[in-house]
Amino acid sequence: MEFDEVRVDEYMTTDVDTVGPDAWVTDVVDRLKGGVQYAGLPVVGDDRDLLGFVGAIDLLEVSGDALVEDVMSRELVVVRPEMTVKNAARVIFRTGHQFLPVVDDAGALLGIFSNGDAVRSQIERTTPTKVESTREMLERNYETSIDVTERDVPVGSLVPTQREVYADELEGRKYELQNGLAEPLIVVSYGSKLFLVDGHHRALAARQLDTDRALAYVLDVPPDEVGELGFQRVARLGGLRSLADVTINDYAHHPLIEKTEPDQ
Repeated sequence: MEFDEVRVDEYMTTDVDTVGPDAWVTDVVDRLKGGVQYAGLPVVGDDRDLLGFVGAIDLLEVSGDALVEDVMSRELVVVRPEMTVKNAARVIFRTGHQFLPVVDDAGALLGIFSNGDAVRSQIERTTPTKVESTREMLERNYETSIDVTERDVPVGSLVPTQREVYADELEGRKYELQNGLAEPLIVVSYGSKLFLVDGHHRALAARQLDTDRALAYVLDVPPDEVGELGFQRVARLGGLRSLADVTINDYAHHPLIEKTEPDQ
């Protein structure tokens, strides 16, 4: 299926906490303190018809004995389950919302589609393409059959094939890992070695976050059928034995970067 055809209902979250319009504000405050997924709660009626949304900003200077229906936001931007992920992502971008309620033709709440769901949908469709390209390259170059599995790999055992990563992108990958948005690594298994082919920033981010294992697409190359791999040669010549050998390049502290001094 092309990305343009992927529907919102394939990626929306359906297990969404809600609140009724006749709930007390003090009850909502307690639930917000306990942590809710979208920093607020959709307000629904008896038939899950979406009536509004109540978040922290709606509760500022509001008495605890007020009703939700008196303080909730009523003007909402919503999407339909059949809308494409691509179009829903455009709505999120243009409106500045972090998420959108998904409703049916009768206005009943079906779920929530967030910007994280949009990112996840693209990750799940782009990574397999890269994996297939890598597999085809290996089979073509070494005239052998390559099996691919998706499994966790030990971060500390990965052998890098890239000499440096960039500090700013590394911070972005940390955020993705902490929020479940990072795509899997691509790793070539060759005997007892695990060569990291794609995802050096993600792997270094996992290492800095003390994450022991990471999800990866693993391409198993039979060492009895294939001599030294190109990835293996790159690592050997570059003196790359583990992720500790990868340089983190921080342009913000580069000697050629000039910074203006604030006026005194």
